[in-house]
Amino acid sequence: MAPIGQTVPATTPDAALFRARERARLLPDCLVEAKRIANTVISGWHGRKKKGIGENFWQFRPFVDGDSLSRIDWRRSARDDHTYIRDREWEAAHTIWLWASLSPSMMYKSQLGLVSKESRALVLMLAIAEIMARSGERIGCPGVMEPVAARNAAERLATALMHADISSSLPPTGMIRGSSDVVLFGDFLEPPDEVIATLQPLSRRGLRGHVVEVSDPAEEGFPYAGRVEFSDPATGRKFLSGRSELLKDEYRQLYFARRESLRDGLRHLGWNFVSHNTGRPASEALVSVHMYLSGQPGRTEGSR
Repeated sequence: MAPIGQTVPATTPDAALFRARERARLLPDCLVEAKRIANTVISGWHGRKKKGIGENFWQFRPFVDGDSLSRIDWRRSARDDHTYIRDREWEAAHTIWLWASLSPSMMYKSQLGLVSKESRALVLMLAIAEIMARSGERIGCPGVMEPVAARNAAERLATALMHADISSSLPPTGMIRGSSDVVLFGDFLEPPDEVIATLQPLSRRGLRGHVVEVSDPAEEGFPYAGRVEFSDPATGRKFLSGRSELLKDEYRQLYFARRESLRDGLRHLGWNFVSHNTGRPASEALVSVHMYLSGQPGRTEGSR
């Protein structure tokens, strides 16, 4: 965050072009990895099934007075002494809005992390797109791609991201509408009050939200000692510490207090929160988010 009264220099066209080319090279690998981990998570209709008019079988249930005789499944009923109805499911496509923050702080990777925060956020976003597209959902990205219902939604999203600027920490909310789920991936290092204030209008409109905080293991553990120079990736400001190990306890207290404040604020909005660091497999975060989207309480990751 830029300090009050100081202007952050604008990105030069050459630097912007270089970053765009780097993003274009990164995305194909991220898409391959996203498909790999998506295949480790059971796909299917995720909590949106209900009895109704459709072509796919949903469940057998005992016949009760008032049911139509034409819906009796005589083959299933012949197996025992009960009469069963064959219910079909109501298949209603839903919109999933996905957003991965690619702000400067997301480019960080320590020796403890498997990948950069940027790479992990992109992989998770594309993996969710892959799984939800297989389930027949509409996939969109605010300001990048209108919702589409297609089996290749992940590929279309990756292509759109190659030509998009999503360097801001939080998405534009104007195009997010209707009954939808919103899934956000980022490090969310801004003051929690700012994040909550941005997301509150979406909550008031009845949208379900899921926030995945992506962190690097070094950001959680602060494994520094001796003379270390720290720099702000957004402003370029630097801080030189002669004995950085003395900062560890206070740093960790502030870092996790910020996380808990964000978690509490999201809980008041009725939104879900998952913390995930890049030292862990991406599939862990993917399972948690998928469980939330399925309407099943998922466990949050990360611990102090």
